[in-house]
Amino acid sequence: MKIQFCSIGKAHEAMVKAGIEDFTKRVNNYFKAEWLLLPVPKQAAALSEPELKKKETALVLEHIDKDDFLVLLDERGQMLSSPELAQFIQTRANASTRKIIFLIGGAFGVEEAVRQRAQLTWSLSKLVFPHQLVRLILAEQVYRACTIIRNEKYHHV
Repeated sequence: MKIQFCSIGKAHEAMVKAGIEDFTKRVNNYFKAEWLLLPVPKQAAALSEPELKKKETALVLEHIDKDDFLVLLDERGQMLSSPELAQFIQTRANASTRKIIFLIGGAFGVEEAVRQRAQLTWSLSKLVFPHQLVRLILAEQVYRACTIIRNEKYHHV
């Protein structure tokens, strides 16, 4: 199974880049993992919020295959504990899911078409985080889930 972390926005900022790269490398010990950073549409500042979301939606949907399992990160989504995330990933692997895509939408969220395409909408917290920190938290939590699946010592209850 492949895990793809997908985010709309600029490259990883220096303050989080090393951590994101480290945890992504660690996840690769369990599943093939990669980042797909989709650029903000051209002239985004001149677009209205609905226009921007529409362009971002088109960009996102063209990178998702019909067999991909899409997980949308959204503060209104379902909250999972680290063991529950591990169980989710293990269940997808057992079901021979080819690819899980964890999607971090744009600054204004995503259009309804992306919400409908997502098989799971997941909230990391009731708090709202900057997108750059969400990338780091996401990579770390997926790594943590992988260690839970293998009953390794990283996660402490």
